[in-house]
Amino acid sequence: MELVVHKDDLLPELQLIQGIVERKNTIPILANVLFKAKTNDVEMRATDLEVALFSSCAAKVKKSGVVTLPAKTLFEVVRALPETNITIKQQGQNTVMVEAETTKGKKFISSMQTLPEEDFPTLAEPKTKQAVKLPGQPLREMIARTKFAITGEDTRYFLNGALFFKDASEMTMVGTDGHRLALVSMKSIKSGKSPKNPDVARVIFPKKTLQELSSLLTDNDKEISYQEEENHLFFNVGGRTLISRKVDAQFPAYERVIPKDSDKAVEFERDRLNQAIKRVALLSNERSSAVTFKISNDVVDITSSRQDVGEASEKIEVEYGGDSVQICLNAKYVLDFLSIVETDNVRLEFKNETSQAVMQPVGAEGYQYTYVIMPMRI
Repeated sequence: MELVVHKDDLLPELQLIQGIVERKNTIPILANVLFKAKTNDVEMRATDLEVALFSSCAAKVKKSGVVTLPAKTLFEVVRALPETNITIKQQGQNTVMVEAETTKGKKFISSMQTLPEEDFPTLAEPKTKQAVKLPGQPLREMIARTKFAITGEDTRYFLNGALFFKDASEMTMVGTDGHRLALVSMKSIKSGKSPKNPDVARVIFPKKTLQELSSLLTDNDKEISYQEEENHLFFNVGGRTLISRKVDAQFPAYERVIPKDSDKAVEFERDRLNQAIKRVALLSNERSSAVTFKISNDVVDITSSRQDVGEASEKIEVEYGGDSVQICLNAKYVLDFLSIVETDNVRLEFKNETSQAVMQPVGAEGYQYTYVIMPMRI
């Protein structure tokens, strides 16, 4: 195999592949990217056996062929080169040369060890061409508003992803780690149901799949193609294909977590609340990050304490005339919500110190967002 490719064409593809490749090297071939040189382009494939990416870029192919190269090393080499043409040339069975002109008349030359192409896993392919169209930018926003609430614990596999479903009028995504829940709904791409763009039944998008899908989506991706099959999910984004194993589990009945009887409500200026919590949380318990909201006549006193350090408090003026009440929440969970909403004001609702707290953006346009936090003991 021998090809010439420009850095500006190759680097973006290698950068996306970095999120896919297996870094722990439990199976050596998973740290490699497979190159398949054809007539006018080069295809690239990477996988960790759970998620895979298929992409390509323009290239001048002098000799077609297939090789595997260490993904991380190749990416770092290409990133360090100036904007120039790069030659990738196979020499012998186990070596590939990477060359590029760095200054006039001077070349960078390196050799990299390959692994047998037959060791590279075969990637799943969709069996049918029927696909659902999903709006790109709204989907990216939904991922951003839910992915931080997804658990990172392997033991609770059924929570290691976000629930997604779509009908003719609305798309919904839900993420939870058992301590908090993020629920976002947005309008679908079509105003009416069409056989060409059917509904999406409830399916769990794995956390890593969401992360890589978010990386693939850009402002230029008005819509993407999505397919679900027995064991895999397929996303076609801007000519690239992301392949994911399905989460074989039942997502919990999230509707039961959202309280229906909250009778205490306070609105905050988002930036004011964000800065106050950041300051007060500096003296909170490092493990729990607990801060207490003490609400009385038109004032919310946010407090924290750490036994071996001290305590902190900050008052925020609000409109509230109900009974005095307090609730203790994880500061990090609140800050995660405040960092992702764009509205000037946010709303906090709850019933008492042992009930779930609900936070929502006030005046959000184009989407509905509900964020539930389990309270902590005071």
